[in-house]
Amino acid sequence: MSDDSFIREVNEEMRREQAQKLWDRFGPALLGLAILVVLGTAAVVGYRYWDETRANRSGDAFSAALKLANDGKNDEAIAALDQLEKDGYGAYPLLARMRAATVKADKGDVDGAVKDFDDVAADNAIPASIRDMARLRAALLLVDHGSFADVSSRVEALTADTNPLRHSAREALGLAAWKEGKSADALKLFDQIASDDGAPRNVRQRAQLMAELIRGSGNAS
Repeated sequence: MSDDSFIREVNEEMRREQAQKLWDRFGPALLGLAILVVLGTAAVVGYRYWDETRANRSGDAFSAALKLANDGKNDEAIAALDQLEKDGYGAYPLLARMRAATVKADKGDVDGAVKDFDDVAADNAIPASIRDMARLRAALLLVDHGSFADVSSRVEALTADTNPLRHSAREALGLAAWKEGKSADALKLFDQIASDDGAPRNVRQRAQLMAELIRGSGNAS
């Protein structure tokens, strides 16, 4: 055996011994870590599947309830939405809650719809933007079925210049004021909408028409 061959064999044996020592020292920990990675990956995949399955099931239930409402089966739609509010997943219980109130209004139960919207607006666990939308929805119903005070108590705070719902809130408040003979207050609100470049075009057009109607009636003062 040449010196080179002998040295190579010695080096290989030393490497094997070092590798064995490393495995004896760290092998079980590395094996345990690998098992944890596999289990963690399986858990993540399993959770995603579970999450998507529940969300899809709730989405299908919500779509079915909407179809019932669109077909005029309001009582069945409300029952389906109430059930979804109880056992739905993700955002669907809140969507069901809001939609159920709308269906109640469609079937003529305005008092029940307003109460449901008011309950959403008073629920601090719900995001502020949704609570504001519920206030606005209640106010819009009360334009025809309540007083100016009823509408104002729900949307006055939404008419601030920085509120994204200010255009619709001012419109609801303006209509309620006009209905109650508060023409000057109504005109001021409609002029605010008409001069607001951030207002949607259709809302501005309606505001302009209302402002012209009030001025033409001679009750603007």
